[in-house]
Amino acid sequence: MKFDVAIVGAGPAGLAAAYRLASSGFKVVVLERGREPGAKELYGGRIYAYWLDKYLPEFRKDAPVDRWVRKERVSFLTEDKALTVELAITQKEKTSFVVPLVSFVSWLSKLVQGAGAKIVTEVTVDALVKDEKGKITGVRSGSDVLQAEYVIDAEGVNRLLLERAGIVKKLEPELVAVGVKEVLKFENKKVLEERLGLDEDEGLAWALAGYPTEYLPGGGFIYTYKDSLALGVVVYLKNWEKLKTPVYDLIEKFRLHPYIAPLVKGATLQEYGGHMTPVAGINMSPPRYYYDGLLIVGDAAGFLLHTGVLIRGVDFAIASGVLAAEAIKEARSPSAEDLAIYEKKLRESFVLQQLEKFRSADRLLGDESLFRDLTLLSTEAAYRYFNIDHNQRTMFEAVREASKKTRVSVLKTMINMIRMLRSL
Repeated sequence: MKFDVAIVGAGPAGLAAAYRLASSGFKVVVLERGREPGAKELYGGRIYAYWLDKYLPEFRKDAPVDRWVRKERVSFLTEDKALTVELAITQKEKTSFVVPLVSFVSWLSKLVQGAGAKIVTEVTVDALVKDEKGKITGVRSGSDVLQAEYVIDAEGVNRLLLERAGIVKKLEPELVAVGVKEVLKFENKKVLEERLGLDEDEGLAWALAGYPTEYLPGGGFIYTYKDSLALGVVVYLKNWEKLKTPVYDLIEKFRLHPYIAPLVKGATLQEYGGHMTPVAGINMSPPRYYYDGLLIVGDAAGFLLHTGVLIRGVDFAIASGVLAAEAIKEARSPSAEDLAIYEKKLRESFVLQQLEKFRSADRLLGDESLFRDLTLLSTEAAYRYFNIDHNQRTMFEAVREASKKTRVSVLKTMINMIRMLRSL
């Protein structure tokens, strides 16, 4: 059987492309290696809504939303101190929300099937199929070949198909991080809200630096679902060997920290998982996003924006999927020349404009001294300023004493903060 479009991967990018194409009359098949769409997907827990209004407006009608985020917290965490800044949004804004990704992907897959596309699960695609001229003409799973006029690669960060096709090289450790996440369920949503200081149905997004990753690049995160929360750590793969604690044990160490433990006391473990994240963003993109018969979307294309505190992947994935669909609709043929319109659309959209804007963020966030120095100096300086003894300190004195105790250079930290202001 031949399809107009074969899509590898039933994540947000692949499903967004499938929905737009099937709604326009294309014969579409989505191939997913998991038991159900979203089964192999893992993320922190947050989706930004602004661009979804343009690229997937249907989400406002009935997409699953556990909580709209109205509190943002950033913490610097040491073994015995925590310095936290909070932004509380008192207006009922709906700019980002938290929901388990499998729930959102399940909803999106129903839209796709309702539009007429076919989703086939538990299928591992082994290779892209090429003709004698090098054009991608389909995909191969085992000995079975599925022919398609167009193929969309939405396989995610682990780009085995693109590697085997010679389009990208094997991922270098500095390009990706490993995230480990627990979902902890509370007795009811009221208990969660009281523990985290939230109003009814109010959502929290919380980023924590320092202690969760033993002061190495990466950090911890907490997102509140309806009656549970996602708690996790993200560590750059290049720093695994420097960890004193195995990465999969870091999350327990984080959960048991004296600042965090009282918040999750009594909650039961509901889920646990690990996943690679393309923290390098556009710096890990393939040479092109289009080839003869092939378009590349989502994480496979490096479409994730990471600024330390803010991590955006789903809105970029959905936008790239929709733009790939629009490119196929406008292309006169599956030739690379005609499919080049996809990259033009990406460059005219927020996708590449924002990724280009924050291109240098990856290099800064990979600087080991940034996380260690800023965390140690800020927490110790705050402690010395607020802790009144025989000598009430000025802010300058508190910082000077903190610098002496932690052996962190104030000048170097100030330079790093200027770099942060410019890059993040």
